[in-house]
Formats: sequence, structure tokens, C-alpha cells
Amino acid sequence: MLIIVQNDAEVPCGAYGDYLREWRVPFRVVNSHAGEALPPPEELSAAIVLGGAMGVHDTARHPALVPLKSWIAETVDREVPFLGICLGGQLLADVFGARVLSPSPFGEKGTHGVSLSNDGVGDPLFSGVPREFITFQWHNDAFEVPSGGVRLAFSAACPNQAFRFGPSAWGTQFHPEMTAELVDLWARWSPETAVRVDGLLAEFRREEGDYRSAAQKILANFLSLSKLK
Repeated sequence: MLIIVQNDAEVPCGAYGDYLREWRVPFRVVNSHAGEALPPPEELSAAIVLGGAMGVHDTARHPALVPLKSWIAETVDREVPFLGICLGGQLLADVFGARVLSPSPFGEKGTHGVSLSNDGVGDPLFSGVPREFITFQWHNDAFEVPSGGVRLAFSAACPNQAFRFGPSAWGTQFHPEMTAELVDLWARWSPETAVRVDGLLAEFRREEGDYRSAAQKILANFLSLSKLK
């Protein structure tokens, strides 16, 4: 069973849930933010940990992050295929000893291009993804790559956009699960971005075809690596 951990009520699996249902891949969402228990890692086929408005260090205000970090460590140590998205990628980095800068000078919001590193071009998660591809970004914090990890992607604004740790754990800074509805929702979180909502939506819709193509390929690759597709 594929488990998707949701850390924030307003950060769901979005288009990834749609693709999984279309491809008839069984999955279950665990609402960690609402206190739902995380399943034992030994029972999992694969795990995806989503983003959230909190940061990896906000354990006092978000105590669910504490057991989640331990769960991520055990899941990855057991070599269960793991994909961390934005906060999920930052948690993966933090658990295995890398710094997560909060806030970071590398924060960015909107639809932006990302480039694969030489290692990324050969990584199975990005098989078939163009060397330069379109992503959606919504982060103030940013991770460094853990010791022993491999940087897979970068951008002009943010030097670490994706990495692999061990044989079967990946973290991304970008969001591959977005829909136009989520772009609209997140843009209204703060006055700074609310005034840009029309522009952010127009930018996303203009690039949506290329964005979805790369995002779908990443998910399909992850499912293939997990033997779920």
C-alpha cells in the first residue's frame, strides 16, 4: 500500500491523487496534521510525505512533526521507497543530518524552471524528464543535501531542488502535485501573494502542459521503482 502523509489541511496530494486514481494505484492518505497514526513502515510498499506551511523546526507548534521524523528515519532505513515533497524533502534532509535554512535566501514562489544535474539525468526518478523542466515553487525554507546524498536538480534561485539519499529515498524542493485550484488557494494565504494571484495563476496555466508532463513522469517513475505500476 502506498501511504501519502498530509501535514497541512490546505496542502493535499492534489493532482497526484487524481493520477493515482486514474492509474488505479491503491493509496491511503494519513492526515498527520489531524493526529492520525502513521502505519508501521514494515507494512508499506512506498511513502510520499507532502508539504505544509510549517517548517521542520516548528515542533513546538506542530508536535506531529516529532513522530513523523522518527517514522521517516525508520522508513528510509528499511529502504521503503520514499518521496518527500517540499516540507517532506526538508524533513528527509533534516532527519539525515543536513541543514534546513529557515528562512532561506533561496525562497521562491511561482512557476519556474529547474535543471537536472549530471547525476539527476541518470537517476531513475527523473528518467524521461527533460534536463530542463517546469516546476511550481512555494517555499521560504530550503534544504542542504545530507552527507552521502546526491544532488539531482538545481535552479538559478535555489541550488538544491532535488536529491537522493540511499538507494530509494528522494526529496524535492519543488511541488509536482499542483493544480490551478491549489495555486489560487495558496496565493491567498498572505497579502504579499494575494495581490499576485491573477499573475501566478496565468503563469501556471501558461506552463501547465509542460509542468504536468514532467510531474506525471516523476510520479510514474516513483511508482515503477516501488513496483506499484
